[in-house]
Amino acid sequence: MNLQLSINTKKNKNILEKYTALYCRLSCDDDLAGDSNSIKNQKMLLSNYTTENNFSNIRYYVDDGFSGSNFERPGFKRLLTDIEEGLISTVIVKDMSRFGRDHILVGYYTKYVFPEADIRFIAIYDQVDSLTNPDDDITPFKNILNEMYAKDTSRK
Repeated sequence: MNLQLSINTKKNKNILEKYTALYCRLSCDDDLAGDSNSIKNQKMLLSNYTTENNFSNIRYYVDDGFSGSNFERPGFKRLLTDIEEGLISTVIVKDMSRFGRDHILVGYYTKYVFPEADIRFIAIYDQVDSLTNPDDDITPFKNILNEMYAKDTSRK
């Protein structure tokens, strides 16, 4: 996995032209045609949040049926491509576990990649917002617990 990103921040690009990325992920697809019920619910939650908080220019990135324990996911890779192109202003997820369950890589993206690209990161249910609370000390511990949950589930 190549962790080096060539970020084109395009500082002259109007923030309204950039996308608000809504990222959804579910490990196990429920075999429904199209999006699973969980993905539909995540999309509805994220859409409602963006409406209530005046975010615009929405673009969904979805990984339905992909583990959060690695970041080799097509929707996530598309998100990274758009970040590299300087197209994203904000990334919003339902909670940190939907973003990923590898605490080191989650931290890498949220603490290094996103700030370098001037991207706001929000995890709604975990009350994470890099704009209003950039020095959140509890989130790394939540990420470790999310990783431990994935490992425990695999063992069982």
